Amino acid sequence: MKVRLEALRAAQNPDGGWGYFKGKESWLEPTAYAAMALMGDQAAERAWRLLGSWQLPDGSWKPSEKVGMSSWGTSLCVTIAMARNEWNEQTRRGVEWLVGSAGAESNWLTVVVSKIGLLKGGRNISLKSWPWKPGNAGWVEPTAHALVALKKGAAKWPSPALSERVRLGEAELADVRSRDGGWNYGSPAALGVDLPSYPETTALALVALQEKHGLESAFEVAQRMMRETPSPLARAWLTIAMRLYGIEPPEWGEAGGAASGDVMIAAVEALSAPEGNWKMMRTGAAA
Repeated sequence: MKVRLEALRAAQNPDGGWGYFKGKESWLEPTAYAAMALMGDQAAERAWRLLGSWQLPDGSWKPSEKVGMSSWGTSLCVTIAMARNEWNEQTRRGVEWLVGSAGAESNWLTVVVSKIGLLKGGRNISLKSWPWKPGNAGWVEPTAHALVALKKGAAKWPSPALSERVRLGEAELADVRSRDGGWNYGSPAALGVDLPSYPETTALALVALQEKHGLESAFEVAQRMMRETPSPLARAWLTIAMRLYGIEPPEWGEAGGAASGDVMIAAVEALSAPEGNWKMMRTGAAA
């Protein structure tokens, strides 16, 4: 873990953020994960000041200084704010934006067309997921992060709308679960063909469903994926999911290894370490 945290500090940009690689322009996603990994460090404080300046008037966060549209990264920023115990107006507006955000497949016309049988597919579009950006379809990864943020936000700002949004989001994840027991990126099938699950999306869905029961088969899939996947990012997310459920993951393999030059990988690996800040993703009781 130490070598990864040192690498993150060395890769931080003068503006307080991180690019996906050292020396590249700052973006919300790598900045948020690096700030999570370094929580309590001055580097994380600088990062949070930058992220705070990226919140838009509607409560959402833009993905970078130069890109002025709302993004799924709002979930990461809300999660960080609550981990910092900042239950303020800024955080509340982020929560409210997430409650009102949904994938384009949830619009009224698409739902009506689906109900009368004119639309075929592998998803129940009467449910609601979250998109990467407004106007797009919903996907598993942004849905998982939004559920984490809203479940944490329910501790301070409970409401029927928030509870219903969480219920629909959880139901959406259950609906799109792949036949093999894990999760694909979005739908369980396409053109009548079952789609396989993937390790990173399976891990993130499990993180989002912490309070749910009946996930034993998903963890059997996760354990197999941990042994087979070559992706260090996927292994890190699988490790976080297992830790959140009190499952001892396979031995963490950082010892003697150099940190990845990919900021995302270095940050999530540091987050997943036994002494890392993986508990930031803990949601507690359901909303």
